[in-house]
Amino acid sequence: MALWRIRATVDDRPGYLSVLTASLALRGVNILTVQVHTTEAGAVDDFLVDAPDTLDQADLLAAVERGRGRDCWVARSEARGLVDQPTRVLGLATRLVRDPDATGAALRVLLGADEVTWRATPAAPHAGVGAATMQLADPSGGSFTLRRAAPSFTPAEYARAQALVELATTASRRSTDRVILVLPDGAELAVRPATGDDLAAVVELHERCSARSRQRRYLGGSASPSRLRRLLTPSRGTTLVATAGSGAAAEPVVAMANLLAEGDEAEVALLVRDDWQRRGLGSALLRRLVGHAGRAGYRALVLHTQAENAPMLRTVARLDRPTTTDRDGGLVTVVLPLDVDAPRRGRSTAGVPGPRRP
Repeated sequence: MALWRIRATVDDRPGYLSVLTASLALRGVNILTVQVHTTEAGAVDDFLVDAPDTLDQADLLAAVERGRGRDCWVARSEARGLVDQPTRVLGLATRLVRDPDATGAALRVLLGADEVTWRATPAAPHAGVGAATMQLADPSGGSFTLRRAAPSFTPAEYARAQALVELATTASRRSTDRVILVLPDGAELAVRPATGDDLAAVVELHERCSARSRQRRYLGGSASPSRLRRLLTPSRGTTLVATAGSGAAAEPVVAMANLLAEGDEAEVALLVRDDWQRRGLGSALLRRLVGHAGRAGYRALVLHTQAENAPMLRTVARLDRPTTTDRDGGLVTVVLPLDVDAPRRGRSTAGVPGPRRP
């Protein structure tokens, strides 16, 4: 017995797939796995089969054609073909999390591409997928071009490949954003993007903060576990956590910085554990959020704080950037434009407690 891969288009009508499988069964061909790729021309069925040694490529092509299959492609397969597609994709995803620079090699394995090329130019509009060529947008800039003589690429393969590229980009950004921060007093902390796995450590952070620190952060509101979970993985924006050590999961989180985007603006907020306050940690985290917001293309940062929260206002002042402030009772809204041409909202208010430099 020998392993073969067969790909053929079958009319997406009741009973047509069974005619094809029956034609193969009559020749002693055992179907091990099957994937279905939906296309405008019909369902493209991708089989891994175990066929008798007496059958060759021409015999299998004839069997598929007798089973009403068309545009058939047949090739010998290796034992690794027995690994099902979800398992193969998960393995490639794990590889990319560890080494985002291996994106090209992962795409080659995923699709069996003959050639994978990265170019600095963006993907052409509506390039997408063709019979022998596929073009993928690289979210970090540039594009990937894949070529495969046979079989023809399918839209399903394009979707898988683009998802893999986006995963690699996310992993790369997380690796880039992980830094060791040295404070003015010599203390070292690890700063990295938060994940859902940080929930327990962030709950502990809140428990170890004073009621006053929590009130300043949430303006009198609560910080339930469900709310914290949403803050750790925002749909738009990012959340950073600082840990007192190298960044391992078991180390305590001593600060959390949130960048929550809506439209072309992003709201920022900080929570620093009381014993880590007044050491420059809040200023360092705010600068990183400003940098992230600028790279993401937001036009302005918005911060809401209590008028009596002089430490937060001093932290903003240390950025040494133009801002506008607006006071509504005990609430102060600070807007920091990220684009010199961005319109400033609000007004400069002399009555707002000025953030004094230390």
